[in-house]
Amino acid sequence: MQRTLSASPDRRLIFVYGTLLAGEPNHGELAGAVPVGPARTLPRFALVSLGPYPGLVPGEEAVTGELYLVEAAHLARLDAFEEHPEVYRRQPIPLAGGGEAEAYVLTPRAARGRPPLPGGDWRRASSGRALMPE
Repeated sequence: MQRTLSASPDRRLIFVYGTLLAGEPNHGELAGAVPVGPARTLPRFALVSLGPYPGLVPGEEAVTGELYLVEAAHLARLDAFEEHPEVYRRQPIPLAGGGEAEAYVLTPRAARGRPPLPGGDWRRASSGRALMPE
């Protein structure tokens, strides 16, 4: 039986860009999600540092990440993990190459005063993680 990799009311396409990425410390939160592959946003976003993890905010860069297909029940757990909607808001974002996915975007209040992580790539930026403010 072949799986259909499309979003529906029961499944959502989620773009991750930080500690939920494969190989990062919180990737286990995606256990059971279907990996779709690497992706980039359109150049309408940026990353900021929250110490050990990043936040996606409006900006002028393309952000690198991965796509996962997530069941609705799993989405509720991710929402709780990401503190949606108080700290992050899950919202549709445009992807390079067309289409869209949902991503956890940092609220303006939570983003205030956070230092930028230039380049739009958490893995590159996190190599200097020890130097980032907590």
